[in-house]
Amino acid sequence: MGKPKQQILSRFFAPKSTPPPAAMEQKSPPPSSPPRSKPSPRIAAIVSFSPSATSSKRSHPHSQNPSSCAKKPKPSLHEKLVSKLLDSPASSSVTLPKPSAENPKYTPLEQQVLELKSQHPDVLLMVEVGYRYRFFGEDAENAARVLGIVAHADHNFLTASVPTFRLNFHVRRLVAAGYKVGVVKQTETAAIKAHGSNRLGPFSRGLSALYTRSTIEAAEDMGSGKEDGLVGSDGNYLLCVAEKEAVAGYKGSDLEGCFDVKIGIVGVEISTGEVIHGEFNDNVMRSGLEAVVLSLSPAEILLGDPLSASTEKLLLAYAGPASNVRVERSSRDCLNDGGALAEVMSLYEEVAGDTPNVKNVETNLDIRRGRDDSSGIEGILAMPELSIQALALSLRYLKKFGLERILIMGASFRPLSSNVEMTLSANTLHQLEVLRNSCDGSIEGSLLHAMDHTCTSFGSRLLKHWVTHPLCERNSIIARLDAVTEIADSMGSCRGLKEETSCNETSSILSEVLKMLGKSPDVQRGITRIFHRTATAAEFVGAIQAILFSGKQLQKLYAEDDENNVTRIVKSALLRRLILTASSTTLIARAAQLLSSLNKDAANQGDMLNLFNTSCGQFPEVASSQIAVQMTKEKLDSLIIQYRKQLGMRNLDFTSVSGVTHLIELSSDTKVPSSWVKVNSTKKSVRYHTPEVLATLDKLVLAKEEFAVTCRKTWAIFLTEFGTYYAQFQASVQALAGLDCLHSLAILSRNQKYVRPTFGSNDEPGQIHISSGRHPVLESVLGEHFVPNDTCLCADGEYCQVVTGPNMGGKSCYIRQVALIAIMAQVGSFVPASSATLHVLDGIYTRMGASDSIQHGSSTFFEELGETSHILEHSTSRSLVIIDELGRGTSTHDGVAIAHATLHYLLQQKKCMILFVTHYPQILDIQSEFEGSVGAYRVSYLTAQKPLNLMESKPEFDNGEVDEQEVTFLYKVVHGASDKSFGLNVARLAQLPDLCIRRAAFIAAKLEADMGSQLINLATISGNKTIEKYEASDNCSISPKYAYKDDEPFEELAKACHSIFFCVKSALRSADTVRILSCWKGARELAQIATKGG
Repeated sequence: MGKPKQQILSRFFAPKSTPPPAAMEQKSPPPSSPPRSKPSPRIAAIVSFSPSATSSKRSHPHSQNPSSCAKKPKPSLHEKLVSKLLDSPASSSVTLPKPSAENPKYTPLEQQVLELKSQHPDVLLMVEVGYRYRFFGEDAENAARVLGIVAHADHNFLTASVPTFRLNFHVRRLVAAGYKVGVVKQTETAAIKAHGSNRLGPFSRGLSALYTRSTIEAAEDMGSGKEDGLVGSDGNYLLCVAEKEAVAGYKGSDLEGCFDVKIGIVGVEISTGEVIHGEFNDNVMRSGLEAVVLSLSPAEILLGDPLSASTEKLLLAYAGPASNVRVERSSRDCLNDGGALAEVMSLYEEVAGDTPNVKNVETNLDIRRGRDDSSGIEGILAMPELSIQALALSLRYLKKFGLERILIMGASFRPLSSNVEMTLSANTLHQLEVLRNSCDGSIEGSLLHAMDHTCTSFGSRLLKHWVTHPLCERNSIIARLDAVTEIADSMGSCRGLKEETSCNETSSILSEVLKMLGKSPDVQRGITRIFHRTATAAEFVGAIQAILFSGKQLQKLYAEDDENNVTRIVKSALLRRLILTASSTTLIARAAQLLSSLNKDAANQGDMLNLFNTSCGQFPEVASSQIAVQMTKEKLDSLIIQYRKQLGMRNLDFTSVSGVTHLIELSSDTKVPSSWVKVNSTKKSVRYHTPEVLATLDKLVLAKEEFAVTCRKTWAIFLTEFGTYYAQFQASVQALAGLDCLHSLAILSRNQKYVRPTFGSNDEPGQIHISSGRHPVLESVLGEHFVPNDTCLCADGEYCQVVTGPNMGGKSCYIRQVALIAIMAQVGSFVPASSATLHVLDGIYTRMGASDSIQHGSSTFFEELGETSHILEHSTSRSLVIIDELGRGTSTHDGVAIAHATLHYLLQQKKCMILFVTHYPQILDIQSEFEGSVGAYRVSYLTAQKPLNLMESKPEFDNGEVDEQEVTFLYKVVHGASDKSFGLNVARLAQLPDLCIRRAAFIAAKLEADMGSQLINLATISGNKTIEKYEASDNCSISPKYAYKDDEPFEELAKACHSIFFCVKSALRSADTVRILSCWKGARELAQIATKGG
């Protein structure tokens, strides 16, 4: 049902305004956060609401607030509900009335909802009521809007509901819409309630789980969500941001230059255990923070207050209404002066104390240290101050969900930037369309989409990190290229292999393993859910079984003899290391042991009672509980012998009807003891329960419930013990992800006929030599019609190309493809070219396109100069800089001056590789100052003259015909400079009105003619003055030896030549394209006149 109709129904069924029985309490402002928050228990340990306990509290008048007794205006019932339940949590906390004393019309269920809402005001609550989950008040309105259900009035609340068996689906939809969702479940069964002290009250209920976008994949009872299509392979990072400003009390900080703040971030992928941390200086544009946000694409942002206005504005702009990104605030007042580190260390000690085996925890940390991860206490102590504050806030936040253990025991810490990886800026990611296209923001048409041929979700996530963080270390790049080459060769893309059989075996085994993993649920998230103790038995068996199968298959690629010597079938060192990690003997033995402890069929069916294999004596508690149930059943079945003797019926047996078991069915005329209980009857028979059967049935129900509790407790212990092996399984999955990425790059090289790039040594001068380079994205669209181009840059030769040419001629495509080829090569991929020789770059910086930022108060030109400032600040001699049309956002003279000065600074100070696109021919004057270092290039084209009749439209166009040039773009970059931009041709392609184009052509021709005549006059006047000055000079007299008899014609020729030179000089110095063309035209006309006059 649509939104308007829902609103009409809500208004129609809204309760009428009736005076309440008593006045309501005023809401008190939220209390300030204490200096140290008390550790909250794990959500799984449900804090339930007990009506009996509440009623006992209500019986004491001392607990009531005296201020509530004051007389106040009586609100309507709807206003009372809004003030008590539906107020925004950001403005005030909810103070609840005492239901029995002040609100006698509230039902017991509504009293529970009010109390739960006061404890969790920012949570959308789903309350379990029978076979449905119900929403109340504003939660019902929001759920109705998102889920497409109807909200209606029920007693004192607007309410809506969904069936219990669709809980996962609806929770995921609400979470995807940006809500924090809490599920309130009944904390007692009907049997427990009947034997407890709460026999007459409602079911006790409590918050059993919280879900947000960053935590839902690791949360309990949510599964993978794959069947509903509501989960993707992208990461769900929780990004926490803290900052320290350069002003206001931080005079001793190390902030200097143009930096405005120092920012610390921690990004946590809770479903995979990845933690990214870092601290960096950022400028007023917050370009560094923007790059982090674009790279991580967080699902939730945690703001560590206080933050500056610029930082907060950037983060809130990213988390706009269309993004559904949640934003939550957390104060860090108590985290200064070492408070953050103390809080993190205390939590580590608390989690370590709850761990069954601390030695195994240390073993986990040792395994991660072997993988060069910065984990555990040593890694935390090495983190910067602001990063520790962000980590403390993240731990405090995750503790509400019971997921904090991942940051202490199972996380893989990785710094934001390192010496072996290049961090691409936000401008580079956006302007080169690395992650998303600039048209509609989707992944189609991006570099990542063109390169991604992975089979698994975790492989796709790793490839995204590879593409956004290319390698900066030559040996690591060559190691990846060797691995990709070996896999590609095994696919048959290369010929002449000596060990064709073994190579083909490598390809087939890798393909088989990766296809199997692609069909399985996300294994990386699966093992992390096991670590969080939220995985189901089916998820556990599926994840461990996938790892076991992969390890056994990959073991075929190497063999060990009795002396543990490995027979190497795989040549690449990187490939061999990844295979050994994913198929270690210890890992396979551990996975087999874990699977042998469980019944796979029972796990797939969700049968917890028959899940554990107790034959080996591994689970004694489960075995004893199972024996108790079995003995109770046998005792119950043995009672039939007694009744056979008592009634004298040898064939008497128990019967079951409509789910009621152990009934004794007798004819209606049979006499039975008075203690027997009649259950039901027909015309001819009556069914009874005996007192012994009823007593034994009660014992059986109790034994079964105890057995179920024992199984759940044993399952929790079993999952907790898996945490001691989590690091080993995590390393295996990361190795499988690396194999998937290498396999994807091999498929790319084979399908697209790419070539392997070569890298010069670090001792050689920097170079970029690309032969027949192609754009990796556009080539997939245009195919053979794409025009390749060569690129040649060398640090000790020509390391700057100034590219000119007409609009839409392919200039931007050319410089983009050079940058993308460099990124692909340093990722470890083959590249779209016939050959490529490169040098390892430490950064790729771009300044392209035109855009403003209204929210930040930045104009288009300010954005251009901000990006340029970032380039000039961070680029080095080992960087690649591409700049497209700098200076077009201001006046012509200012634009030329800024573009020329920027290029001059890069050439003189940075000496980096430069591709500079411009429509200003004056920029080419820089060639004279940096001779041999700057080359002039243009995109080639063909023109055909076509007369444009200007008399057809209006009589004011009285200049007859003007040539209209039809342009054919060749998209080939050649040496030389272009003197035309063909703006009218672009206007024609953009389908401007014909009258507009004709007027523009007329005005351009008129301006060119007027300027040409003005230049001729100026040149003539200047020439006359020069001749007069020349004749009046004594030092410039002509020697009699070279004197002519009649020198008048030569005087006229000298004047004409000087006028021509003046026009040429004016054309070279001018910044206006129209003036330049007029100068050249004037010089041509003067030359024609001088020739005819001679």
